[in-house]
Amino acid sequence: IAVETLTKEVTDYIQQYTQVGGARPFGVALIIAGIANGVPKLYETDPSGTPYEWKALAVGADRSDIRDYLEANYDDDLSLDDGVRLALEALESVSEDGLEPEGIGIATISVETEQFHEHDLAEREAYLEEFELLASEDEDDEENE
Repeated sequence: IAVETLTKEVTDYIQQYTQVGGARPFGVALIIAGIANGVPKLYETDPSGTPYEWKALAVGADRSDIRDYLEANYDDDLSLDDGVRLALEALESVSEDGLEPEGIGIATISVETEQFHEHDLAEREAYLEEFELLASEDEDDEENE
């Protein structure tokens, strides 16, 4: 199913719950991503069922600060690894102590293969180390004292 079609199906389903008396509407934003004709596509649905298309986005805590970071640093020519770096740097920009691999999730979709990949703990830790964003053990030691 095409990513745009999937987004429309999901948002239509969510939107129905805003119109039915006695039905509780969905209370979350959802991120939907995919590749369409060799072009990355990224959508956000809001709780009312409205879809928005983005080049980069954040939902949840600190979303405004993270979006500001993404808007200031995003470039259409980013490679997949550069995109992961940008996302991690955006998260780190609102973190006081750096990032822990157990506290983040990373999933990517390659334009070339159109394959979804959810990165495991070791891969997340490797990214954080490579980009020098890993919370230092000294900070953890200070918290435990």
